Amino acid sequence: MAKKQATTKKKVTKKPKTSLKERFTLSRQQKVVLGSFLFFLGIALFFAFISFFFNWKIDQSEISLFPKRTASAKNWLSVSGAAVSDFFIFKGFGISALILPVLISITGIYLFFDLSRKKLAGFWFWGVLVMIWISVVFGFITKENGLFAGVVGYEINDFLQDYIGFIGTVLVLAFLAIVYIVIRLKYTPEKISDSFKKTRKEINKDFKTTQSVNGSKKSQSTTPKEEIVVGQTADLPVTKVSSKTKMQDVTTDVSKNDSKGTVNQHYGNPKIQSDEIPEKLIIKSDSNPDDIAMEVETVVEEEEEVKNLSDKLVKDFGEFDPTLELGNYKFPSIDLLKDYSVQNGGITIDQGELEENKNRIVETLKNYKIEIAQIKATVGPTVTLYEIVPEAGIRISKIKNLEDDIALSLAALGIRIIAPIPGKGTIGIEVPNKKSTIVSMRSAIASSKFQNAEMELPISLGKTISNETFVADLAKMPHLLMAGATGQGKSVGLNAILTSLLYKKHPAEVKFVLVDPKKVELTLFNKIERHYLAKLPDTDEAIITDNSKVINTLNSLCIEMDSRYDMLKLAMVRNIKEYNAKFKARKLNPENGHKFLPYIVLVVDEFADLIMTAGKEVETPIARLAQLARAIGIHLIIATQRPSVNVITGMIKANFPARIAFRVTSKIDSRTILDTGGADQLIGRGDMLYTQGNDLIRIQCAFVDTPEVERITDYIGSQKAYPDAHLLPEYSGEESGTSLDINKSDRDKLFNDAAEVIVTAQQGSASLLQRKLKLGYNRAGRLIDQLEAAGIVGPFEGSKARQVLVTDLIALKQLLDAEL
Repeated sequence: MAKKQATTKKKVTKKPKTSLKERFTLSRQQKVVLGSFLFFLGIALFFAFISFFFNWKIDQSEISLFPKRTASAKNWLSVSGAAVSDFFIFKGFGISALILPVLISITGIYLFFDLSRKKLAGFWFWGVLVMIWISVVFGFITKENGLFAGVVGYEINDFLQDYIGFIGTVLVLAFLAIVYIVIRLKYTPEKISDSFKKTRKEINKDFKTTQSVNGSKKSQSTTPKEEIVVGQTADLPVTKVSSKTKMQDVTTDVSKNDSKGTVNQHYGNPKIQSDEIPEKLIIKSDSNPDDIAMEVETVVEEEEEVKNLSDKLVKDFGEFDPTLELGNYKFPSIDLLKDYSVQNGGITIDQGELEENKNRIVETLKNYKIEIAQIKATVGPTVTLYEIVPEAGIRISKIKNLEDDIALSLAALGIRIIAPIPGKGTIGIEVPNKKSTIVSMRSAIASSKFQNAEMELPISLGKTISNETFVADLAKMPHLLMAGATGQGKSVGLNAILTSLLYKKHPAEVKFVLVDPKKVELTLFNKIERHYLAKLPDTDEAIITDNSKVINTLNSLCIEMDSRYDMLKLAMVRNIKEYNAKFKARKLNPENGHKFLPYIVLVVDEFADLIMTAGKEVETPIARLAQLARAIGIHLIIATQRPSVNVITGMIKANFPARIAFRVTSKIDSRTILDTGGADQLIGRGDMLYTQGNDLIRIQCAFVDTPEVERITDYIGSQKAYPDAHLLPEYSGEESGTSLDINKSDRDKLFNDAAEVIVTAQQGSASLLQRKLKLGYNRAGRLIDQLEAAGIVGPFEGSKARQVLVTDLIALKQLLDAEL
């Protein structure tokens, strides 16, 4: 017993070490307090330093290392101010010490307002450098350690002059001044010369303008010849025109230059711009007083309008904002989600467990003569990944076949071997942790990866083995298929997806169509019906629980899909993103039927139940939506607990590249959903495999509990909403139970054959007629309506087959003969 106790290793749970940087990181409250202290300390030092310049001779007699309480000083901050000022000014840097309180106050401001610290470091570096430089310069000039230079300036200057002499000291100080001007102030010789040239040009321009105005006044008083007087522009000079110039030439020159924006050289000033062209030119001749003055009126070109109406609308009113109707809508806060890290304390790394598992893996492989060159462990929330590098010459298939043997040696549930890991030259062995960690929805939503995701429909599924938040774009999937046994986390996964979209998208941008045959899983989302849900017209509840309404909803979505494709065709765009961008830019007219298109997400919680009760009537519109609805923003999320080939058919799988598999009971179910094994080796409770057509990624699904969803929906539901839920197009089914075909002459040629098939099988369904008589769905539906009108089958009963009212073929013959 004593030996066992000695050999048993104690499990030590080590908390993750905090780095030195994290220990010295200040909280926001600490920054505010410290910033306030430094700001006021800088102001106090500034007043103490200023006062010291006036009272230093009187106060120096009272200054000591430990002054008495009875001591007095003329300094504005009494004895303490005098002592500190004497230390920094007289014994320190002299008059340049005034820079120090300025730097301290700036530091306080940066901490108080939580500004970037990169600029603050630059302030301190250059401030201290300038303070020392000024102190040395005053020491160089005054040759004493007094009030201007201080002891520091005097001593540094004395040291420099001893070693490099007078000229060397001058050169060093000049070099430091150039360094400051060029690097800190960013002034180069070219920049200084350019500024001088610019100033010189402005002075010359002003001088020329004054000279030209004076000259024009002089010429106006002395010229007896023909002249042009510029009307309505008093600042422009009046210019001479020679008497030899013909009137026709003057008129031609003016008209030619209207379009060019420049007056012809006949008018003496070729640099007058288009905005300076006079509106009227009055031409008169002083040489001949009998001539009639002619007025030449120039036509000013109109300003160009905006090229098209949409640009003008955007310029005047801005882009169209779909969120304007609910402009005051507030997204749910992160505090509505529970923080499980308080209970768990994050991921705990059990060194004893890791070492034990490593030894068992190495020992098991050695038993089969498989040597390992290297092994590495990556600890995740629920699973630890051991990456193995085998020795050269070891076959990978040999390790893959030992999956059950390694599981036996580790005595763990759900060992999964990845041979090899894609993108790495290693083999992965996933071993469940003995103590798993809950991945909270709060941590997934609050992660920077989700908050900064530039995606159309971002969804945060949980965390990977490397403890990174996994975020995917539903718009690029474009549809998602989920499967897993009962109680393995499908409903929680659906809630996590819906919660992600609620935290990221405005009610105007996305709508949900929720199908819940269980009637209890998605009922909490009823509270956000007028914000986020879509439904058929004239229906009471937006969340669909009746299978007959599911068929109508799916067909309604097909109508919506066709309608949206027509809009895209008219708008000449390829997808919903381009269409909405064009609509926001006001390039599409709402009077032509255009409108902003929100994304529609169809969520089916239990698909197997729909297939069992409705069959082809559900599968056909689902397959059609999966094939075509991607471009127009309708995305499907289908969950089922029975991933068999009868439920997840080849047509559906082909159009659902993105798949999530929770734990299933058999390898066949795993291959059905993922086309490969692995889902049967999961450990449950949200452990899942995700694929989007390439690699498998193991993720621990984020946990969102019912009270959390309730708080979120209550918060959203309490805000202002739309008048009603988003209405889908109205759809009336083929088998509506109407008795339109009463006239016997309008009956189908196969009416008698259809009646015999129905009575013989005692099953009144259109699909039976389709199979037996090889008909299309529409014709079979019309035959069922005619049989109802004839009293052979009963009325429409939703997804169930109609009741056959005729018992046998003899009764049928009697009924048909009676009609004749």
